Amino acid sequence: MEITNVSEYDATAKEKLPKMVYDYYASGAEDQWTLQENRNAFSRILFRPRILIDVSKIDLTTTVLGFKISIPIMIAPTARQKMAHPEGEYATARAASAAGTIMILSSRATSSVEEVASTGPGIRFFQLYVYKERNVVAQLVKRAERAGFKAIALTVDNPRLGRREADIKNRFTLPPFLTLKNFEGLDLGKMDKVSSHFNCCNLADNSGLASYVAGQVDPTLSWKVSITSLPILVKGVLTAEDARIAVQAGAAGIIVSNHGARQLDYVPATITALEEVVKAAQGRVSVFLDGGVRRGTDVFKALALGASGILLDDRWCSHWLLREKLV
Repeated sequence: MEITNVSEYDATAKEKLPKMVYDYYASGAEDQWTLQENRNAFSRILFRPRILIDVSKIDLTTTVLGFKISIPIMIAPTARQKMAHPEGEYATARAASAAGTIMILSSRATSSVEEVASTGPGIRFFQLYVYKERNVVAQLVKRAERAGFKAIALTVDNPRLGRREADIKNRFTLPPFLTLKNFEGLDLGKMDKVSSHFNCCNLADNSGLASYVAGQVDPTLSWKVSITSLPILVKGVLTAEDARIAVQAGAAGIIVSNHGARQLDYVPATITALEEVVKAAQGRVSVFLDGGVRRGTDVFKALALGASGILLDDRWCSHWLLREKLV
């Protein structure tokens, strides 16, 4: 079958990947209502085309935090990419660089910031959760800074792990040949106390460590946090109220996101929340969007509603990464 659009990768991915891995990439939280709504909401937005306008010269270049990129499309942070392909985040980094755009590396990647930096030139941001053990946060940020990452995408919609029932049914674990590479070599402080319980003192026993790391996100996190001199994009905003606070707190930008519908079900689709966030930001910072984007027309709709650009979320990133393996 000749694949003509991104959505058609689903069937091939489902056929090629182990069920546990496919479900991890493809599923959302609980009833998955928000997962479906992320797509359905785009379909309810219609164009009002104007005619007889010269469109012979179109420039898609834009700037993000002062960095020029070829298109207003970036790659959202996506964890555990080597489950899909041995190249994992390496391939994504090279693809982003070749396309002239920005990759945001997940802190829970299966490749480290240093390894991704070694793939060659490119503009890269680092996605971060704030853990109870602030020493771990500081070490992650310093490594990203040393590796040449240009900004931090601070995920703020994850005070606890969403209930992803597909992962529960599949008893999801990271395959034994993979690990959370950004946590290797860190002084984990109090987190080291769990090493004997999970038998993962060298982080090799990934399933125990991955579960523990996910459980160490700080649920007390508030707006009063300073972790780096790098610009910070606040990722996970869905309301005008939080957009205004983010601007007041000094955020360099806002990412309208519902975590790919993987956290709290029955929250709005991101494209539904976008316009009120843009209005609340009042042009003081750029607003970006992830979630549900599958076509160029979706990108156009987001831009028309005020987004400065979009980020390709989990499902898009996995399809891009898997293309050579699956086709």
